[in-house]
Amino acid sequence: MKGRLLKQEKLAKYTSWRVGGPADQLYIPENRQDLVEFIKTLPAFEPVFWMGLGSNLLVRDGGIRGTVINTKGRLKEMHLLENKAVYVEVGVPCAHVARFCGEHGLTGAEFLAGIPGTMGGALKMNAGAFDGETWAIVNSVEMLNTSGMVTSRKPEEFQVSYRSVKGFDNEWFLSCQLSLQPGDTRTSQQKIKGLLERRGATQPTNQPSCGSVFKNPDGDYAARLIEKTGLKGYAIGGACVSEKHANFIVNTGNATAGEIEALIYYVQKQVEKQQGIILHTEVCMVGDAL
Repeated sequence: MKGRLLKQEKLAKYTSWRVGGPADQLYIPENRQDLVEFIKTLPAFEPVFWMGLGSNLLVRDGGIRGTVINTKGRLKEMHLLENKAVYVEVGVPCAHVARFCGEHGLTGAEFLAGIPGTMGGALKMNAGAFDGETWAIVNSVEMLNTSGMVTSRKPEEFQVSYRSVKGFDNEWFLSCQLSLQPGDTRTSQQKIKGLLERRGATQPTNQPSCGSVFKNPDGDYAARLIEKTGLKGYAIGGACVSEKHANFIVNTGNATAGEIEALIYYVQKQVEKQQGIILHTEVCMVGDAL
C-alpha cells in the first residue's frame, strides 16, 4: 500500500469540533486506486468508517473500532467531462467544487460554497445550504464495496430526502458526476462571494463546530426554536450553544465529545419541554463513549 496506516490514532485533530478518541486504525490513501487495493486487504466483516473534513461529525471520546478511512487532501480529482458534466472524487471540499463549476461557466453548484465538508459527506447526507441540495445536481455516483468492486449507480437507486440518503449496505461513495446548467462565470463568482459573506456574518466560522447540529423541522428553524427557549450561550463544560447562531454548538477550547453530546441532549429536552417540538440531529454521532 502506498498510503499511511496509523494505529490507535486520535481522531480529534481530524474533526472540525477538535474532539474524538482513537481509531483502531486510520488509513490515509495515496489515491483512488490505492484505496481500492487497501479495501481488498481488509477482513470481510471489518467495520469501516469514512471521514472527510470531519464536519457534521461527533466522534465520541472512546473512539472508533475498526478502520477509519480519511480522504482529507486525497481523492481530490475533479474535471470536466465531454457532456459538460463535472466529475468529482469524494475527497474534494465542497467549496472547491462550487468555485470550479463557476470558473467553467456552469451554474447550480454555488450553494456548495456554504457546506464545510467534502463531496463524499455531501453525498452521504444530501447536504444543503442557501436553498440548494446536493442530490438535486447529481447525475450518477460511483460506489466502492467491501470486495473492492466499483459500480456506477443513478440517483433513482437511492432514497433521497432532506438531509438523508438511503442506499446500499457495505458500499461507499467514491465519486460523482454533477449535471449543471450553462451560466456566467462572473455571476457565479459574485453569488458565491455573497453566500460566503452571509455565512461569515451569521455563523461562528472562527470557532470549532460541526456546522448545523439539528435538522430544521417542517415549517420552522431549529435555530429560532433554540433561541426562543433561551439557550444561546448555555454551556456544559467547554461545549457552548453559539451566541451567533443557536443551531451551532462550539468548542470554546477544552470541550470533550461527552460534553458536546450532553449539551445536544439538553437542548433537545428543553426545546421539546418549552416549545413542544422534537429536534432531530443532523450531526452524525459515532464511536464509543468513555
